[in-house]
Amino acid sequence: MARHLLTRAALGAAAVLATITIAAPQASAAGEHGGAVFAQTDSPTGNAVVAYDRSSDGTLKQSAVYRTGGLGGVLDGSVVDHQASQGSLVYDKRNRVLLATNAGSDTVTVFAVRGSHLTRIQTIGSGGRFPVSVTVHGDRVYVLNALDGGSLQGYWNLGGHLIALPGQHRALGLDPTATPQFTHTPAQVEFTPDGSHLVVATKAVGDSLMVYSVNPLLGLSAKAVVTSTGAGSVPFGFAFGRDGRVLLTEAGPNAVAAGHLDRAGRATLSEPVPTGQQATCWITTAGDYAYAANAGSGTITTYYAGHGRLDLIGQTPASAGTIDLTASGDGKFLYAQGGKAGEVDAFRIGPDGSLTAVGTTTVPDAVGGEGIAAS
Repeated sequence: MARHLLTRAALGAAAVLATITIAAPQASAAGEHGGAVFAQTDSPTGNAVVAYDRSSDGTLKQSAVYRTGGLGGVLDGSVVDHQASQGSLVYDKRNRVLLATNAGSDTVTVFAVRGSHLTRIQTIGSGGRFPVSVTVHGDRVYVLNALDGGSLQGYWNLGGHLIALPGQHRALGLDPTATPQFTHTPAQVEFTPDGSHLVVATKAVGDSLMVYSVNPLLGLSAKAVVTSTGAGSVPFGFAFGRDGRVLLTEAGPNAVAAGHLDRAGRATLSEPVPTGQQATCWITTAGDYAYAANAGSGTITTYYAGHGRLDLIGQTPASAGTIDLTASGDGKFLYAQGGKAGEVDAFRIGPDGSLTAVGTTTVPDAVGGEGIAAS
């Protein structure tokens, strides 16, 4: 009976996807040649994704605004970053879809992507309260919910159409009463590059990384392996370098640490390398370089993170309240959100990892919003 129901669901979803493929508009010339950048507004009165065509020099031109059908949300104590998270907007290159979290309405929206054009195909419950981060690997998607002690919900990713998996819900068991919410809720969920583990950064709640093993057939392990990052470290955003190491921002000491996960999911982290800035919370990579955003300083810190090293290179000025950031798919450009005024800064990435500003774009209705992705 279960197999019959799953087959029916798969056929129904496939029919929806076939319709979308026919109906989706063609990419603009700018989108074809330069790719696209998407910024989430996270507005509490109605969440939206603002799409931009990326030109060959990295500058952005607004294409359209797409409503998610859900609401943005604001954690208590937040100022320039409503969700206090990383990965709330994710581009799934394999299926050419964009996944957006609607923190204020406990849902996730899926858009089909054609260049900079989006077609909304699904809005589905997040399996918890206040979704703030989402990750994709192959045919699996997991969403991180921040409130009520935190939780994960897994989905089968059928060509970009999500089907909730009942056996893939995990309560994180964090303290739901800890305040302020801004610094006492989980910040990010992400698959390891090989998909063998799922990692959650908890921020100040326990100052730890929680790592679940992932079985290709059975999904998540029943319990997480927990690695303490040290009292007051406030683990926030993380990314995986080209050499497979996890690169973790620690907002307490305003630093970045690097390390490995063993097969069981235990993390061994290096001594953190300080940025020398304030509110170091977000991080992304491009080639052998890592870029950390410092909301309190309005800067981006560049590190060399290749071949087992983690070397501080320097600082680049950015918009006030620099928060979430992403690199273009070709690794040539970096885009960073400025939460104070709702902006996106564009930078050209040099061969040596250096950043050269190429323009700043104001995103409509996006003050305090976070979530950015690029094709």
